[in-house]
Amino acid sequence: MIILHQIDPIALALGPLQIHWYGIMYLLGFGVAWWLGRRRIRQGRLPGVDEQAFGDLLFYGMLGVVLGGRLGYVFFYAFDELLGDPLMLVRIWEGGMSFHGGLLGVVAAAIWWARRHQLHFFDVADFIAPLVPAGLGFGRIGNYIGGELWGKFTGAGWGVVFPGAPELSRMSAEQVSQQFAAGALDGFARHPSQLYQAALEGLVMFVVLWWFSRQPRPRYAVAGLFALMYGGFRFLVEFVRVPDAQLGYLAFGWLTMGQLLSLPLIAIGLYWLWRSRRSPVLQPAPAATPGA
Repeated sequence: MIILHQIDPIALALGPLQIHWYGIMYLLGFGVAWWLGRRRIRQGRLPGVDEQAFGDLLFYGMLGVVLGGRLGYVFFYAFDELLGDPLMLVRIWEGGMSFHGGLLGVVAAAIWWARRHQLHFFDVADFIAPLVPAGLGFGRIGNYIGGELWGKFTGAGWGVVFPGAPELSRMSAEQVSQQFAAGALDGFARHPSQLYQAALEGLVMFVVLWWFSRQPRPRYAVAGLFALMYGGFRFLVEFVRVPDAQLGYLAFGWLTMGQLLSLPLIAIGLYWLWRSRRSPVLQPAPAATPGA
């Protein structure tokens, strides 16, 4: 089945104020992380930490996602553009976020927070890991709604026709609709790679990590599984996703920047899982009360 993408990326417009679905997806991701994290705090999954302290961690993590995501995008994917227009670094509303940059931002925030609370960083990382996939899933759904980061042509009788793709960009919305209704655009159906990533990085990773972390696991294990799964899933989906236009393929006629940045995650994930075999297991303890 071939579908024509006709979703308005703007969820609500109030005069000059426009609320985009992508921003709503970010809020949903943070909201789910907050709800799941409070639940785990009440279960004593991060001993000595109360809900107020967790709220601080989530706030710093949000800053890490936004700042790190933007910096990562600019330096990994648009550095040449930055050299010609340094102010583009702060124009976040124009789009452009990198998961790998956001991950580094969250890691930096978690390291600072863990030291402040005298906790082992990897105990914090293992706690955070199951909270992240929901945000990844919502973010990819936001990409799909926005009609961005589409995949390659399916070459079959199924897929999604994205009006914003280069081959259709010169056509008006009415022309696209007419051509689609006539079946003239079937050959332009693309892989909805955003939804593939939402399913793998969001749903599958959440189910596996939440199930895996229900029981106390050795230090490094949960974070290692997260890194391995994300790196592996991202590497595979990149084969059907169109590479960033300004970069193209980096090598071999197929290697993308997303794959290159995912290789270290796969290696780190395997290393952390190996190291977890002889690491201590953090046992749950009653959650601390605020102000205690």
